[in-house]
Formats: sequence, C-alpha cells, structure tokens
Amino acid sequence: MAHHFANEIPSHLLMWQRVREYAVPPSMIETATARRAVGDWAGACAAARVDVDLDLHAVRARHGIDLVTHIRADLRRLAPDLLRWHMPRVAPDGRLRPGLTICLARYRSSGATPVQLVVRTPPAWADAGQRMSLALWEGSGTGAPGHHPHPHPDRRFRLDLHRHLWDAGLSGELARRCDAGDGPWAVAGWAAEAESLLRAEGLPRGAFTVRLGARRRAVLELVAPDESHAPTLRPLREPVTPQEVAALPVLPEVAARVLPDLELLRAGLVTAERLHPLVASALEASGSVTVTLTVPGRAPGPDPRDPHRVRCRGEVHRIALREGVLTAIDHDPAQLRREELLVALGGPALPCLRAIDAVHRNPEALPAVRERLGHGDVAGALAVVEGLLGPGAVLRDGPLREALESAAARRIDHGLFRSGLAGTGAAGDGTATGVRHAGHRPRLDRRTPPATRRKRSSRARPRTGLTC
Repeated sequence: MAHHFANEIPSHLLMWQRVREYAVPPSMIETATARRAVGDWAGACAAARVDVDLDLHAVRARHGIDLVTHIRADLRRLAPDLLRWHMPRVAPDGRLRPGLTICLARYRSSGATPVQLVVRTPPAWADAGQRMSLALWEGSGTGAPGHHPHPHPDRRFRLDLHRHLWDAGLSGELARRCDAGDGPWAVAGWAAEAESLLRAEGLPRGAFTVRLGARRRAVLELVAPDESHAPTLRPLREPVTPQEVAALPVLPEVAARVLPDLELLRAGLVTAERLHPLVASALEASGSVTVTLTVPGRAPGPDPRDPHRVRCRGEVHRIALREGVLTAIDHDPAQLRREELLVALGGPALPCLRAIDAVHRNPEALPAVRERLGHGDVAGALAVVEGLLGPGAVLRDGPLREALESAAARRIDHGLFRSGLAGTGAAGDGTATGVRHAGHRPRLDRRTPPATRRKRSSRARPRTGLTC
C-alpha cells in the first residue's frame, strides 16, 4: 500500500474499491464484449443492463438519414460495460448517481437545439437493478420522459467531450487524458480541458468554473498571448455575482478529477488485472502500469463441496453440499430426521444443525450478497447463495432472505417507473408500490399526505439522523 495512505485510506477510495469489485462483474464485461464484437450493439446494451429507448425510424422521419447514420455508427462503437465502469457514483455505497441525464454525443440538426445521445439513471427510489437507459434528447419540448426527475442533459456530468470513457475505438486515449494530477484533482489538465469545453460551447477563451464541493466553486480564466500559444489558468480578477458564476461554463467532473482507477492503483487497493480490459490496455500501452491481461473471471475460490467442520458431541463433523443441499454428512439421514422433528417440538438442535441453520439465515458471505444486489448483480448474488447453500436449498427467515426479498420488491418499483406509473402507490411516499425500504426517506412533494407533511416539517421532531 502506498505510504501516504498507510494511516488512513480516504473514504472515496474505499467506495471506488467496492465499485470495482461489484458494480461491473467480469461476466457482464465478457458478454457485452462478445456481443459488441459481432456488431450486436443492442445485445451488448442488454448484457450491461442498459435499456434502449431509441426509435431510429422516428428520428429518420424527423431529421433524415444522415443523422441516423451518425447515431448508428456511435451505437456500434459504444461499449456499455465501459460506460457503466465510468458512470458517476454516490457515497457511501458507490451506486449510480440517481436522476441524471448525461450527454454522450451531440449531432447537428435542423432544430435550434442539437440532438444529443444521452444516458439516463433512474431516481433513487427506483434504482433497483442499477439499470440505465439510452435515449435521444431533442430539446425541452420533445423526447423528454415526463416521469424522469431531470430529463435535461446535466452540465456537470457530460461525456460528449470524453468519448474515450464509452467509445471502444477511442479508449486508448484514456491514459493521455487522465494522468494529469496528484491526489483527487487533475489540475495539470484543467487548461486543456477548459479550452475543449469552451470550444465546444462556441465561446472564446475566458472564464469557467470548477466544482470543488457542495458549496465551493473555483472561478478561473483561460488566457494566452494569442491563439498560437497554449493557454494557462489564473483566478478571475474581476468580482462576479453568484448569478454570473452559475451562468459560466462548468468543467465536467471527469475532467476535474483524477481517474479513480489510477488513485486505486497508486494506493494499492486494486490490482491492474482487476481493471476493465479496455482501461487496463490503455494504461499498459502508456506505461502507467504493468498489466497481465487475462480472460475476465473471478479468481478460483474454495470448492463449494469442500466440507465445513463443526465440533458436535465431542467430535469434529463435516458439513458440505450433497445433492444440491447443505447437509451434515457425518449423521445418517434417519438420525437427522429424528433431530429435526425434535427441534420442531421445541428440543435442542444438534450443533451441526445449528450451524446449517445459521448459514441459511445469516451467512458470512451476506455482505458480499448485499453488495451484489445493491449494484444490480442479481445473478452474481444468487450464484453466491447457491454456492453456499446449494441450488436445492429452501431459504429460512433471516437477514439473507430479507435481503433477497427486498431486492425483488424494489425491482417492481423500477418496472413501474419505466412504464411511467411512478407515484401511484397507496402510501403516497413517491414510490410506485408504496413499499418503504430500509434507509428510504421520501421527499416532500404535492403528493405527500397532509398528516405526513405536518409530521415531517414539525420543529418538535427530534433530528436523530443528523451527524457532524
């Protein structure tokens, strides 16, 4: 581990470490890459859990064949698993930043507003499965889903100026554009990125802002003697009002910060072999890291048939999978049936049976199962459960079953959000099903019942959730 992180690892790096472990599983990368390699961009999107909300026939009727040709070319170059790898995340769990619309590419069109290829994330209450959607933005009057909280492209989170973060053909540019800083801020690259931003906005060299925190903005100016010289940065000399600051161009988040993968590598929190293959290839080509590329896949773990050992009645007994079920293999079936009947009548259970029951209810791998479910990897979570309990296991009441049932219930919310039926729940809490999930605190809006609104806005209510 790097010496400057020896005492304390920054929390944002711990978050990114979990993201790299669970958010984009190797199976997703392998399947999406295989589909993209044969030209099946829609299949690649399906493998990466990206819903496609594009009607290219309608686009052709409105804008002509040239625009559709450009869009199709970008879709064939799109690596949706690489896009998911680089999507904005929120602490502490590292899930997709909710309610975003992010521009991937802009196209010239006959309208006043350029047509944009965008990716959207659902609101937090409907984020089960961590799915994204691909769509076109044609301006405020058309193509915007009314149920999405922020259908307009976000100025802070945009990838049209950083195609190497989603375009498989340009991923080799990653190292050149990311290794320009020390710590979380890529200050050395701000001048070049700002010039690219201002040029894309059709503006001359001048002022722009960088978001440094929730309430902190750096207002900088791009200056040079003439157009033939590389520009440099300096703080804006003239005072500006908050309204003027808000109107200035914003340096995109991916340009302001150092690539998280580089921070993780420098801190020793991830090995280069665990990176996305396109990211690893780009960093290896630049000499930033030494990478041994392998076929995506998990490191071999213990065989699920390996027995667990339990001290039972003065002896060491084995517990292992037999015929798809976790079984105490040192007890004969007749004895196990008698002991299970005794437990049903209120008697004490054998240590072997207690161990099996504990694994069914609250296994050691439960945090890993929850992480996979939180990042939408249901198949990976079920594979872990089957590896522990066997495919023939019947789940018992406990934290494991609650985690799986909660994930299933939340997927209903996402489905109803996708269908445009958000906010129809009987509970009036802004969810589609009216089910309240752990950690969910609904926002006050016009659908909130008066009694709930009075309770939430009362000054007498203790604010036990606030921390310093």
